[in-house]
Amino acid sequence: MTTQEPSAWKKTIIAAMTSYIDAGSIVAGAAGLSLWQKYLGMDGTQLGLLGALSSNAGSAAVGALIGGRLCDKYGRKFVYTYDLLVYIIGMLFIVFGVNYAMLLGGYIIVGLGVGADVVASWTMIAEEAPAKNRAKHCGSAQFAWALGPAVVLILAVLVNDLGLLGNRLIFGHLILVAAWVWYQRLQMPESKDWQEAKEKENELIAEGRVEKTSYSVLFSGINFKTVLFLCGVYSIWNLCASTWGFFMPYIFEHVGNLSNATSNALQVGSFVMSILATFFIFMGLGDRVSRRLMYFVIGGIYVLAWSMWLLPPESMTMGMVFAFTAFAGINNGSGQQAFYQLWCSELFPSRYRATAQGFTFFVTRFAAAVWAFAFPIIMESLGFKYAVMLMVIFAAVSLLIGTIGAPDTRGKTLEQIEEERYGTKSSAGLYVGAK
Repeated sequence: MTTQEPSAWKKTIIAAMTSYIDAGSIVAGAAGLSLWQKYLGMDGTQLGLLGALSSNAGSAAVGALIGGRLCDKYGRKFVYTYDLLVYIIGMLFIVFGVNYAMLLGGYIIVGLGVGADVVASWTMIAEEAPAKNRAKHCGSAQFAWALGPAVVLILAVLVNDLGLLGNRLIFGHLILVAAWVWYQRLQMPESKDWQEAKEKENELIAEGRVEKTSYSVLFSGINFKTVLFLCGVYSIWNLCASTWGFFMPYIFEHVGNLSNATSNALQVGSFVMSILATFFIFMGLGDRVSRRLMYFVIGGIYVLAWSMWLLPPESMTMGMVFAFTAFAGINNGSGQQAFYQLWCSELFPSRYRATAQGFTFFVTRFAAAVWAFAFPIIMESLGFKYAVMLMVIFAAVSLLIGTIGAPDTRGKTLEQIEEERYGTKSSAGLYVGAK
């Protein structure tokens, strides 16, 4: 009796759920940050270290670097199945945490699992997606990335009266989701694209016609230019986005003087905007209109959103706060991260696609780790407005890089893109590093 092949959309949805538990874990931490700070008496340094080593930054960076290499060596399914067990272990440390060491340790373990899972899942989605609908399929990960935080923040509002216990329950729900996804993934097949490339690579290695893939392949020629481009698009932008995702409730409460419940409600609204933007803009238009134009418009909205915080405090009305959350939501749903996920999967051949995504994701989250550690210190020593000026600059630089360098890949198969960029499929995917 043969098992029926899952549909392309089922494969996509099961893989995309990593974004739900990734972003959900980040925002669950953000929603309860003030509560944990009060419970454990954390100072600015401890707060910064927690942000720097969480799934929002450092630990996810290391997880992506390791996971990307393992994906190309042992397969997407191997990594994106068993890394969720690591994630669940880390979550248990957080849910039952009674001291700073347990909380920090849990964040680190969760980040390692998330980093590896994001690379494996995003790569799997792109490889299994039809060429004419690749943006739509890749956008599903963005949809889940926005849905997770929206659900988390709605739960945060509902359990607000429970205090820290409510935040523990929110983390607990992510364990249940991860366990369900893990079970579903046991039934998913390996990426056909990776299987074919791996079989051919092994044949050529045995014949002595090609060397094993190493990170050095990313630091020469067109690959190095692509790495720089993707880091310019994603890593620089993510300095703003990671602040928005992890510290925004804290900012609303300590800068905007809003209650914890109000700040969480604003975040819910922003993620709802992300869901709508992902579905109607990126998934709806990404395979039909100019991606360069889409990137420019959505990136410009993000620059405008952060620029609002440069206005005098007395002019920052609730209406403008609502506008900021809406604009940030639109960008986070259909902006730089969505394009990075799509382009990183399209612009590298199968042989080292996950390795490349793992490395660029590592750079992104490592930079976020440094910024997460520095941000509270900058706020305390130089003031919030100085930090915002830097974030406006980050958003503007990412906007320019992505608009200028946007590749023309819409509607093309991965093989066609490979041939256009490297000359022939074999030279790109199998003969890089040939003797």
